[in-house]
Amino acid sequence: MVTVLTALDVALGVITLLLLYYFFRRPSVPPLPPGPKKLPLIGNLRDMPREREWLKFAEWGKKYGSIVSVSIFGRNFVIVNDVNVAVDILDKKSRIYSDRPRFPMAELIGWSDSPGLTPYSRHSRKQRRMFHQLIGTNKAVSKFHGMSETEAHRFLKLLLDKPEDLVHHIRRMTGSLILRITYGYQTQPDKDPYLSLSELVTEHFALAVSPGTFLVNYIPALMHLPDWFPGAGFKRIARDWGKDVHEVTEGPYQFVKRGLENGTAETSAISELLQNESTLTEEDIRDIKVLGETFFGAGSHTSAATLYAFFKTMVLYPDIQAKAQAEIGAVIGDGRLPNIEDRPNLPYVSALVSEVHRWHVVVPTGIPHRLSEDDVHEGHFMPKGSLIIPNLWYMAHNPDVYKKPEIFNPSRFLREEGREPEPDPRGIVFGFGRRICPGRLLADTSIFVTCAMVLAAFDIRPYVENGRPVMPDLSTQIGLVSQPSLFKCEIIARSKKAIALINSS
Repeated sequence: MVTVLTALDVALGVITLLLLYYFFRRPSVPPLPPGPKKLPLIGNLRDMPREREWLKFAEWGKKYGSIVSVSIFGRNFVIVNDVNVAVDILDKKSRIYSDRPRFPMAELIGWSDSPGLTPYSRHSRKQRRMFHQLIGTNKAVSKFHGMSETEAHRFLKLLLDKPEDLVHHIRRMTGSLILRITYGYQTQPDKDPYLSLSELVTEHFALAVSPGTFLVNYIPALMHLPDWFPGAGFKRIARDWGKDVHEVTEGPYQFVKRGLENGTAETSAISELLQNESTLTEEDIRDIKVLGETFFGAGSHTSAATLYAFFKTMVLYPDIQAKAQAEIGAVIGDGRLPNIEDRPNLPYVSALVSEVHRWHVVVPTGIPHRLSEDDVHEGHFMPKGSLIIPNLWYMAHNPDVYKKPEIFNPSRFLREEGREPEPDPRGIVFGFGRRICPGRLLADTSIFVTCAMVLAAFDIRPYVENGRPVMPDLSTQIGLVSQPSLFKCEIIARSKKAIALINSS
């Protein structure tokens, strides 16, 4: 008996020594970034806001610092509120900060290959090369300047005819432009089938990836529930939405193919990619189809939100509107409408467009990046698999960077005596690193020419009710893409000469 006890004591002693050796010899791991206290199992589930999360993230940033750590069911989230930190990790360390998290609901619907959601890999790099080839440089985008100007001119005609339908006209214009650039497809005057379906699919996409909408995005194992199981209703929704995704992806693609076969195809992004169709693989074809749908989804709603914000700011800031119109009148006169080539000569109008981008950030927290390796930044441990959320809204409203950020002020971007211009927000609002918005050049130029034409042709004034002006509020509608709250305004042609320019072909 004594022998047995002695052997057991020895064994326990050896194990204890080994554990102590391991404990003291293992490399120390720095702490996670600070953040709100985590509860067992659920972590910060109760702390995460369900709407306007960028405001809560900014509040946490002021309390805990520029990098904040939270977790939900064991998944780590790192919120970045400082642009310099975002550049340091998402740009300078983009090799390991360019992955994407899984969105199981989006996968069920059929967006597994969407360029914005695909994991960082050979496949995602190939997709981005295709984007870059089509719209990644100023030279590439210049091929579509004529289309941007044509659709902006049509937009003016719609405003002249029915100014009260502003929201509808903006959505139609941005959607029509993207469909034409992507597929060479010109929308029908009323209830175009592709335009309507594309808008619906884009709304579904936003819901599928928005925080808190579908529990399956937090607990992927729910994907495997039987369809009849209580709580599996999301699977039926995914099937229904998936049918629309297939139709909006396949239909316009076949439109381009038919045009190429019979020689009627207009120059477009997809027609260029299909020029050497015989050399394309099945993966290439699939990528081209998904690329086309992504063009619309990523471009039309964000551009529409920016343009709607432009109209709201013009109502709120009539002096800025008048200053921009005066610049257009001094540089261009009233004998023609502005075009994209006028931009270098219209610094105030260009600054106004930059200020719209800053004032209303259309994707306030971007799409999360996923860290593919452990990292340490500024003494904080960032575990592999962490989701990095850049708070783009706060970066564009940081009072340490932008003086009185709540005020709409285009002059902040112009050099004046004794004052340097503030940073161009276009370096923030389109994201960072290898996941930066590939359509940013196209979006920015089309928004500029539309705003410039509208300023040249119309006065935008407050809506008058019972003899009193009704000013719009500053709230936003909730969603992945932040939409300004609805408002009414009066849009009035500036002169008979302006009307003649609008009605010219």
